[in-house]
Amino acid sequence: MNETRTYPAPVTNPETAPFWEAAKAGKFMIKRCTACHEAHYFPRSICPFCFSEQTVWEESSGEATIYTFSLMRKSPSGPYAIAYVTLKEGPSLQTNIIDCDLEMIRIGQKVKLSWKPTDGAPLPFFTPV
Repeated sequence: MNETRTYPAPVTNPETAPFWEAAKAGKFMIKRCTACHEAHYFPRSICPFCFSEQTVWEESSGEATIYTFSLMRKSPSGPYAIAYVTLKEGPSLQTNIIDCDLEMIRIGQKVKLSWKPTDGAPLPFFTPV
């Protein structure tokens, strides 16, 4: 755990601006296609499943399960865990697992959303429950 780590502010564009604005309010948003009903992350205007432009914003619960992970032991900023987690709503995303004993991380472990501040919108990470 490295409580003093600083994080860069996210770079936004018109397509992702609503995501980052919601993040400032503590909301983790995903997109759902109203044509095929699939949820997806990273939010984008075109559905990656059926290529429809009929997508809407939806707030995620922030609950997820670790699908896979890797421990990065040699880094200038110290060891960290990078993982793919599957949200309760279905989409998977790449993230870091934070604020825990890295040796205790396991595939299938339940995790929850944890925001880390930046000079802009906070960044979404996950921590074990």
